[in-house]
Amino acid sequence: MTNLISAEGLQKLQDEFDRLWKVERPKVVQGVADAAAEGDRSENAEYIYGKKRLREIDRQLKHLGSRLKVLKVASPPANPHQVTFGCWVCYEDDEGNERCYQLVGADEFDVAAGKISIDSPVGQALLHKRVDDEVVIRRPSGTITAVITAISARRPLP
Repeated sequence: MTNLISAEGLQKLQDEFDRLWKVERPKVVQGVADAAAEGDRSENAEYIYGKKRLREIDRQLKHLGSRLKVLKVASPPANPHQVTFGCWVCYEDDEGNERCYQLVGADEFDVAAGKISIDSPVGQALLHKRVDDEVVIRRPSGTITAVITAISARRPLP
């Protein structure tokens, strides 16, 4: 897995870590303490649910903490002539469908927002290519052939 991330992506992860640590976890800890004070814990649904939620939060904090330690912020591409981390790339597949994606790290991908992981099959196929290059993309749904139509440091207009 690539340890690169955009500055924006790193800030989102840090904000999530801070929210879990400073807001969510203390609230759940207080709820568990209040439920425990009520007596019999074996049949106390609030206590049982609270302990389960606390384990989930701690698991998320551990994961985020370990990722935040190893992630490196990549410099944004200035004027890319080939597909690199952080740039936007548009391609047209063999059926005439055009797609545009930004290549990002695995920790910040969001296909609905047009951000795909540089480690994904599509990301790997596009990496280091140039405009007019033909690319073979192997996806779970099948292989397609595409031609890169644009590479940009900024999101292309729809």
